Amino acid sequence: MSGFTDVLVIVAVAALVLARQFRTERLSMDRKWWLLPALLGFFALRNGSLTDAHHLPGSVALLVVELLVSLGIGVGWVFTTHVWSDEQGDVWTKGTVATAGTWLGGIAARAAVVGIGMALGIHLGSSALMLGFALSLLVRSGLLMWRAGSLRSAYVGAFAQPAWEDRR
Repeated sequence: MSGFTDVLVIVAVAALVLARQFRTERLSMDRKWWLLPALLGFFALRNGSLTDAHHLPGSVALLVVELLVSLGIGVGWVFTTHVWSDEQGDVWTKGTVATAGTWLGGIAARAAVVGIGMALGIHLGSSALMLGFALSLLVRSGLLMWRAGSLRSAYVGAFAQPAWEDRR
């Protein structure tokens, strides 16, 4: 994909994720939670332009910083999201005001990384941003599944019949 196409994909996926994070949504416990981050990561890695060939050490350092920022954003999204289970044991999620703050902080941090790169004459490109966004989504999805699993097991454990009662 070209840089412009990468940016369009990032904006479209960000809009989708943003809309889904701020509405009350039942969390699907299927095994496909990693699919969207994996596709974004694949497209980011596919063209091989993650680093600036003219400034390799600096661009690798900036890419590492971008990925660390992305990791922090993903963790921030998870722990600022309200997660609960209903009477049937279904797990629900909804972003909070703190989640919006995490979005804004993440945008500012990513802009700072780009700004530092520009000040140093290093160009990371849109593939680095796409890979970082993929990492944020992967961390968010994985940790949400972990949180949901602990809620489900607590719910089932609280309302399950003892094993000796099942044998009547």
